[in-house]
Parts: sequence; C-alpha cells; structure tokens
Amino acid sequence: MSYLIEFIKNRSVGAVSSSSKSLGRFMFGKLNYSDAKVIVELGGGRGVFTHEILKLMSSECKLLVFEVNEVFCNQLKSEIQDERVTIINDSAEHIGAYLQQHQFEKADHIISSLPLSMFSLELKESILQNATCFLSDVGQFLQFQYAPFDYKRLKSHFGSVKMNFSIRNFPPAFVYRCML
Repeated sequence: MSYLIEFIKNRSVGAVSSSSKSLGRFMFGKLNYSDAKVIVELGGGRGVFTHEILKLMSSECKLLVFEVNEVFCNQLKSEIQDERVTIINDSAEHIGAYLQQHQFEKADHIISSLPLSMFSLELKESILQNATCFLSDVGQFLQFQYAPFDYKRLKSHFGSVKMNFSIRNFPPAFVYRCML
C-alpha cells in the first residue's frame, strides 16, 4: 500500500506497486558480476532489485543505491543491513560524486528503475549523461520502463541498445540493455 500512497503523493515514484523479483532476474541474468567492484542502482524503491543484486554480486563488490524518496530511502536503510550496500538519499545526477567519495572512478554496471518518461527533458538528459560518463567501457546500463518511450533517447547516449519485453511483471515491462 505504501507504494500506491507514495505514487499519489510524489512524482518521483513511477509505479503503483513494487517490481517483481522475476523482472529483476530477467534484467540481471546476463550481467557479468564476477569482476564487478561497484554497481550503481538508480531508484532503489522498496529494495526488490537491491535484494536480487546482492544475491548475485561478490562479497568484495560495493552497491551504491540512489533513492530520492525519503520514505523509501529510510525503509531501505532499516531493512538492508549489508556492509556492501550504501543507501544514498540523493538524485541519480550525482553518480560521479558518490563514486569518487567511495574511491571508484566508474561503475561496472548501472541498473535503473527510474521513471524516465515522467522526468523533465533536462533531468532525463542529466541522468543519462552522467550514466554514460561514469559507466565503465565494458559495463552495462539497464533500464526498465512500462512503455517504449525513451528508446531513441537511449540510442543517442549509448552505442548499443537492445530492448526486450518481460511479461513476468505487472504491468509488463520493456527492458533496455545499453552499452557504450
């Protein structure tokens, strides 16, 4: 119920319910976690993807989770007691500053469940610009959305964009797998 309430109260929440674990497995299944030192999650929400990522990453890997919604951020901080995770109550536009703060130059992967289609063009561009700037050359940027609105925008930022569709979520979701 808290997702629906936050959706109504706050424009930064882009869904009326949590994403499914199945969508997370569909998105993350092909990622190479073995050499990853740092993964960035944009839009931690209530932690469905965060928990799935933690299951897959190594004990030496760090996960930086960005969440602008204070209610969700506090919930994540109280529920996730894993030393590999840092919950950040700030905008995804500030990826670089937090990577640097944690002594990383670039993220090995960036996983986003941000509601890009609900953002202003300026905010969307800033987030994507920062994602491309701070993603490793061999890393992947994963984004899911409920409609294929931002395919062309993603193509303008990434050299390779592959789109898939997952029916194992309500509502079904488009998953973009992007590389530089």
